[in-house]
Amino acid sequence: MSTWSESGPRSVDEHRAAVAALLPATGVERVGLEEAGGRVLAEDLVSAISLPPFDNSAMDGYAVRAAEIDGASEEKPAELPVEGVIPAGPTELTPLAPGTATRIMTGAPVPGGADAVVPVEWTDGGIERVAITRPAEPGAHIRWVGGDVVAGSVLLPAGTVLRAPQVALAAACGHPDLPVHRRPHVLVLSTGSELVAPGDPLAPGQIYESNGTMLAAAVREAGATAEKLAFVPDDVEQFRAVLADKVSDGVDLVITSGGVSAGAFEVVKDAMTGHGVEFGKVAMQPGGPQGCGRLELGDRSVAVVTLPGNPVSSMVSFEVFVRPALRAAAGYPDIDLPRVSARLDGGFTSIPGKRQFRRGVLDATAGTVSEIGTPASHLIGALAQADCLIDIPADDVEVADGSAVTVWLLDA
Repeated sequence: MSTWSESGPRSVDEHRAAVAALLPATGVERVGLEEAGGRVLAEDLVSAISLPPFDNSAMDGYAVRAAEIDGASEEKPAELPVEGVIPAGPTELTPLAPGTATRIMTGAPVPGGADAVVPVEWTDGGIERVAITRPAEPGAHIRWVGGDVVAGSVLLPAGTVLRAPQVALAAACGHPDLPVHRRPHVLVLSTGSELVAPGDPLAPGQIYESNGTMLAAAVREAGATAEKLAFVPDDVEQFRAVLADKVSDGVDLVITSGGVSAGAFEVVKDAMTGHGVEFGKVAMQPGGPQGCGRLELGDRSVAVVTLPGNPVSSMVSFEVFVRPALRAAAGYPDIDLPRVSARLDGGFTSIPGKRQFRRGVLDATAGTVSEIGTPASHLIGALAQADCLIDIPADDVEVADGSAVTVWLLDA
C-alpha cells in the first residue's frame, strides 16, 4: 500500500475528509447558563413548567368581568367599586366578587372570576371606585398559562446553538445548567529557531512569532479552546519530548505550523514520520505541504494536523481543513464558512491543477469581489485586510473579469 507522498497530491476534499476523521464527536458536559452562550445543546431540552406558569396581566389596570362593562363609553362609563390591588410577585389571591374590579399590575396573577384586564388608560384611575370608558373582550390583556410554552414540550432540540434568547428561555423555564457538547481542546505549536516573542528585540535572521497567536485565535473563533505552546526549537528530540510532556488526555488535537516542507531542517516532519503521521501535498495554493494522523507518543496517541509555516498558507489551511473538523466535533450544524457567489472585479491567471484560495474583499452591495495582495503566501498584511477567500477550482486557469466565483466569508 502506497503512502500519501508516493500516491501523489490529495485533492482538497480528500484532505478535508482525512482531517475530519481524526476528530470524533466530543463528549457531553453540563455547564451553567453563564457559560452556555455559543455552545451546542447536546440533548433535547424539555420544559418542566408552562410559560406563563399562571394567568397574569399584560397591563397595569383593573381585573374585571368583561360582561359587566359591556357598552362602557366616554359618555356613559361603567362604574365599579375597587376591591384592593394585586401586585406582581407572591400574593394572596381572593376571587373577584361579582360587580367589582381589582387594581392589578403588569405580571400579577389574575384572580379567579376575572376574565379581562382593562388598561388604566381606559379608566379614570380610581382607587375606591373606577370609571371605565371602554368595553373589553373576554381574555383581553391576559397572558394565559401555557400561552408561550406548554409543560412537557421540547424547548430546544439537540443541535441548537445557544445564543442569548435560547439561554433566556432555559432560565425562564427553570433550568440552571444545560447539557452541551464539550469544546475540543487544541494545543497550538509553532516551530522554528528563528522565532522571537513579540516585544523582544530581533537579532539578525529572526522574526516575530505570529502563527501561534493567529491559530490560537482561529481555534477559539471556531468554538474550541486553545493552548499556545511557546515556540519549539528545530530539534527533533526536544520537539518530541515537549509534545510527550504537554499532551494529556484533555488534548483533542495538536496543530503545528512550519517544519513540513522539503527543506533540510523540517523538525515536524522528522519528528513525526514513522510515528503515525503522514505528510504529502494537497493540490491547492496556498497551503500545498500538509500532514495529518495520530501521533504515537509511547502508550498514547493524539490527533495531529500539521500546517505550512507561511502565515497565509497556515491560515487558509486552517479555514479549509481544521475549522470544519473542530466545529463538527463540537456539534455545530454550520461547520463551514458561509459561501456566496460574486462577480470577480479584475481577472487573473490560476495555476493548472491546483485549487486556488485567493484573498479578497467583497462589495456586498455591488455583488463583486476583488483580490487583495498577490498569491504570495507570506503577505500577512493583505491577509489581515481580506474579508473573504475567493475559491477557484483547479481546472479554471484563466478567470476573466466579471466571472462568477464562489466566495468564503471570513468575517461572518
